[in-house]
Amino acid sequence: MAYDPTNIFAKILRGEIPCDKVYEDEYALAFHDINPQAPVHTLVIPKGEYVSMADFTADAPAELITGFFRAVGKVAEELGLVEAGYRTLANAGTNAHQEVPHLHIHIFGGKPLGPMLDTQFSS
Repeated sequence: MAYDPTNIFAKILRGEIPCDKVYEDEYALAFHDINPQAPVHTLVIPKGEYVSMADFTADAPAELITGFFRAVGKVAEELGLVEAGYRTLANAGTNAHQEVPHLHIHIFGGKPLGPMLDTQFSS
């Protein structure tokens, strides 16, 4: 899938749309989700045109990949989630319900989160 530079996260990165910023460095931007699914629900996006983990890990420079994942860890720590625990999630594509075609990691925390997937599913 080609990157769409008009997606909302691209506009946030360019400063065209405001966000409730949690963290920013040269590799990533983190902000609170506008529709939180947990008491703490933050998104971390890389600074670059990447749709999914597949194209990010295939095409991004090693420094950006490392810096991005370090930013995810820093955000979890700054939000006070490390000791109690937290969940990270990256959706990719329509079957995973990826809503914005820009790679993003969700960080969820602030309460016990329960099982991640329904244990009852059909093939």
